[in-house]
Amino acid sequence: MKIVVDGHIPYLRGVLDAYANVEYVPAENIDNRAIKEAEVLIIRTPTKCTPALLSGSKCKFIMTASIGIDHIDTNYCLQHGIMWRNSPGCNAYSVAQYVLASLLLYCDKKNLTPTELTVGVVGVGNVGKAVCDYLSKVGFKLMLNDPPRAEREGSEGFVTLHEIAEQCDVITMHTPLIKEGEHPTRHLADSNFFNSLARKPLFINSARGGVVDDKALYQAKQDGKISDFVVDTWENEPNGIYTPLIDEAFIATSHIAGYSDDGKFNGSRTSVEEVAKYLGVDIEFTPNRATPKNDIIDLSKSKNVILDAVLATYNPLEDFERLKQNPANFEKLRVEYPFRREFGAYRVTGAEEHYLPILKSLGFNE
Repeated sequence: MKIVVDGHIPYLRGVLDAYANVEYVPAENIDNRAIKEAEVLIIRTPTKCTPALLSGSKCKFIMTASIGIDHIDTNYCLQHGIMWRNSPGCNAYSVAQYVLASLLLYCDKKNLTPTELTVGVVGVGNVGKAVCDYLSKVGFKLMLNDPPRAEREGSEGFVTLHEIAEQCDVITMHTPLIKEGEHPTRHLADSNFFNSLARKPLFINSARGGVVDDKALYQAKQDGKISDFVVDTWENEPNGIYTPLIDEAFIATSHIAGYSDDGKFNGSRTSVEEVAKYLGVDIEFTPNRATPKNDIIDLSKSKNVILDAVLATYNPLEDFERLKQNPANFEKLRVEYPFRREFGAYRVTGAEEHYLPILKSLGFNE
């Protein structure tokens, strides 16, 4: 049996080689010819599993080391007996780290405290829950919108998108991209949505490109419907992004919110587990984990303890600068993304006693 693996996915080299003929192919070279003889594919979001890729191949199982599946033509797969699996929640706390860092930077810029802001979280699945977890711990007030969950669980605790538009100072998107059905999310944030906003909020999209109409987002900033925006996921990634957004953004990045090493490790682990199930074998997955060069954060001189602790682990402005320098390198910035760990890989020292419960609740070690 042949398995084709995206060679950019970390922690996988050598793990499956005892069970199949494994070929490691860079994502940009995964095409119909490359996968023709492969029964199993292990991919990331840049690989679009469409008829153009899959037609005439021996593929029977697609494993994506990512949360979303919008890059897989699931209808085609169903018609041709191809199974697929994703890695739900693998990078949820990586995205939450990105959102929290962005929001704390925004508060610092505007001279605001988290307790002054109400954040509308649109989509409260694995990622949305992680975002809520972090934001609530530092004092942001939350309003939650998730119609499918509200239908299943009851409306208590959830609000409508209209209420989000009316009452929130920040709106952050965390839905999957769903193009049809009862709750489609394609262009959920369109010109009508932006024109309905009452409080000129900060708008964040780290969900999926296509959930937001990027040109409508640009116009909303021009028209003063929003105070600012953070964008990590784009329509027409990676080569057709709407670059005027970069100059207008508070933060703009190359779809890397979920790119912590922790998130990648989780995605790779889930990939191995699911492929092992498909093959009917037990596969040991115990790779060595890298640690940060400077894993001790000294906060003894900090005047903004939570912000400084978070930024010591990750500062999205650095990724913004890289994208500004060369937007054409969008996919290269993802492939060559710098090493990043989440809060649990760090120890804090020197913080005043009353900050420790918050820092520890975020996962920092003392």
